[in-house]
Amino acid sequence: MDQHILDVVVTRGDLVESRHRVHAAVVNAAGELAGFSNDPNLVTHWRSCAKPFQIMPLLANGGFDEIGWGDDQLALACGSHGGEPEHVALAESMLASLGMEEGDLACGAHDPLAARGQKLLRESGARATRLHNNCSGKHAAMLARAHTERWPTVGYERQDHPVQQACFDEVASWTSLPKERIGRAVDGCGVVVFALPLASMAHAYARLADAARRSHEIPSRVVHAMQTRPFLVGGTDRFDSALIEATEGHVIAKIGAEGVHSVAIVDEGIGIAIKVEDGNMRAQFPAVIAVLQHYGALPADLPPRLADFTNRSIRNTRGEAVGDVRVLTN
Repeated sequence: MDQHILDVVVTRGDLVESRHRVHAAVVNAAGELAGFSNDPNLVTHWRSCAKPFQIMPLLANGGFDEIGWGDDQLALACGSHGGEPEHVALAESMLASLGMEEGDLACGAHDPLAARGQKLLRESGARATRLHNNCSGKHAAMLARAHTERWPTVGYERQDHPVQQACFDEVASWTSLPKERIGRAVDGCGVVVFALPLASMAHAYARLADAARRSHEIPSRVVHAMQTRPFLVGGTDRFDSALIEATEGHVIAKIGAEGVHSVAIVDEGIGIAIKVEDGNMRAQFPAVIAVLQHYGALPADLPPRLADFTNRSIRNTRGEAVGDVRVLTN
C-alpha cells in the first residue's frame, strides 16, 4: 500500500507561510485500499462529486431517453459548469423540453464560476440567474425524474421527496455502505448532500470506472458523456475539463466544494477521493495532480493547461513572484 504525502505548502521567500493538510484514499474496484494520505476514512460531505450517481435513477427508469436527451444533457447533469453561455443555453433547453423554466429550479442564482462566463455576463449587462448556477444541469435532471414519474415537481429537492430518496439509494449502492452509515444534510444548491468516508467515495468511482470498461450500460453512458463532453462538465478554465482533455478521457474527475474531489482512472478501475482539510481550493488541484502522477495517469511534465493549476506563484500587488504553492514531496 502506498502512503502519499499530499499536503500543500505556501511559501513566501524561504519560509513556509501556510500549510494545507490533505487527506486521500485510493481504492480499486474490489474495494481494497491501494494508497492513502493522512486519514483515508475521514468522513466529510461528498458535495458535487456525487452527481454522476445522482443522474442514474433517471437513466434507469427510461425517463432520460423518453425525453430525448443525449450526451450533452448527461454531461451537464454530471458536471459543475462554469455558467458560460453554452451551459446556460443547454440548461434552459433541458427545462424547456419538460415544459418548465428557470423558476422551477430549486437552486439559487450565483455568478458564473468560469472567468469567461463572468466576463460575458458582465459585458452583456444582464444579471446572474439560476441557470448560471453550476448545478443547474443536475437540478434540471432531477426535475425530469419527477416529471417522467409524475411525481410533484415542487419540493423535489427535499430529503423526503422520491427524487432524493432514489439518489440516496444509488449512493448507498455504489459506495457499498448501509444507509445508516451515510449522513445527510443540505448542499450549497439546496438538494440533499451525503456524508461518508473518503475510502467509500473512492470505491464508488473505482466501481464506476470498472463497470464502464466492462460496458455496463448506465455506467458506460455516464463515463462516455464525461469523457467526450469535458467542456460541459466544467468549462473553459475549469480544472475537470482540463484534466479530462489532457488525458483524452482516460481520467474523469468531479470537483466538489470545500476541498473535495473524486477521480477515476478509467482503464485501471481505480478511484481516488481527496479532501483538503481546511477546504481551500488552492491546495485541491495540486494534490489531485500529484496523486495522478504517482499512478502514471499524468506525466511528470504536464501540458501547459494543467501546469497552470499546480506550482502556482504567489505574487504581490506589483506582479512580482514572491513565493509559490506546491505539494510536499514524498
